[in-house]
Amino acid sequence: MLILLLVNLGTDTYIYRKLKSRCTTATPAKIQLITAIILYLILVVIISLPRRGGSEDTLLCVMWLLFGYISVYVAKYLFVIFDLFASIPCLFKKKRIKPLSLFGAFLGCVVFISMWWGALVNRYRIQVNEVTVEIAGLPDNFDGYRIAQFSDLHTGTFRNDTTFVAKLVDRINSTGSDLIVFTGDIVNRRIDELLPFTGVLERLEAPDGVYSILGNHDYGDYSEWDSDDAKQKNLNLSHRLQKDMGWQLLLNEHRFLVNGKDSIALIGVENIGDPPFHSYGSLGKSYPSLNDDNVKILLSHNPAHWVDSISGNKDVKIDLTLSGHTHAMQLEVFGLSPAVMRYKTWGGLYFSPESDDKMLYVNIGSGTVGLPMRLGATPEITVITLKKKTT
Repeated sequence: MLILLLVNLGTDTYIYRKLKSRCTTATPAKIQLITAIILYLILVVIISLPRRGGSEDTLLCVMWLLFGYISVYVAKYLFVIFDLFASIPCLFKKKRIKPLSLFGAFLGCVVFISMWWGALVNRYRIQVNEVTVEIAGLPDNFDGYRIAQFSDLHTGTFRNDTTFVAKLVDRINSTGSDLIVFTGDIVNRRIDELLPFTGVLERLEAPDGVYSILGNHDYGDYSEWDSDDAKQKNLNLSHRLQKDMGWQLLLNEHRFLVNGKDSIALIGVENIGDPPFHSYGSLGKSYPSLNDDNVKILLSHNPAHWVDSISGNKDVKIDLTLSGHTHAMQLEVFGLSPAVMRYKTWGGLYFSPESDDKMLYVNIGSGTVGLPMRLGATPEITVITLKKKTT
């Protein structure tokens, strides 16, 4: 925070001085000074408001204030960077490249508008991605089987507004999938965030039902609790609400999906994450014979689990893993996302380098957390069609 404060002070001082020296009136410089002071006051409010112990309204207030603050300073950074490059000729007693400064100001405005478009429009624009996955040894009756996956709903970010979630449910149902799966993070901090949405989410329907797992946000680890018992009651309520919605929550367990005389295994592990995320899952407990010949589909929230324990593990034969968690950092432009700096498997379909019979699909989620924005990285429903692989 101290580094951020120093960088922003330098940025504001630079802009103030340039406006004062380049403008014919003092008004633009005064506006810059006043708005900068307001933004520093907003930063003080952001730091002062509780995030773990406060109410959901407080958390949402922090999210929107932080987003507004960041959107302004990203635009300022862009202007300063381009203006500094434009001023390089001044070191050699030549004129500043004025068009470059103007382009920096224009680009800053474009990015600012784009970020708010991502917050007010794009984060509600649902995208359905159709993906075909070929699996060796897939039973004949599952050739053409369709699975609808959604993930990372983070219902608390919508507070009590069910409009988007209702639209999402309708789009999922309209895919006509045989099975619906949810791969974790149904809330931000506490399960009571889910209460306004249970009536909407229970409308999800598919011939083979709705299955779900827990994500790192679903255990209450991001909230303060009066006691361990209170935290456990929160988790118990999570289990009960999903059951009441008609969902089958898989807690380190599996089910066999049966179609005629054929079957495939659906496995669900509790969250297994890379640090600093806690791990609660056990793949061995979820399915006792991980190297048998049954076709197996695994629901595991964090794709790092697949990378670390499944992709190159010869003792584990899991044909397809479905994950979420990354959100593509809620930022994707031309197929590129900063999420790649943390997760190489951040969105889409991946194959194991050791065996193309092991696949991972990472859904980039439906909701938002941290910043209430999706720039690119639109809310995703994935419809996976299983096909029998022919040699």
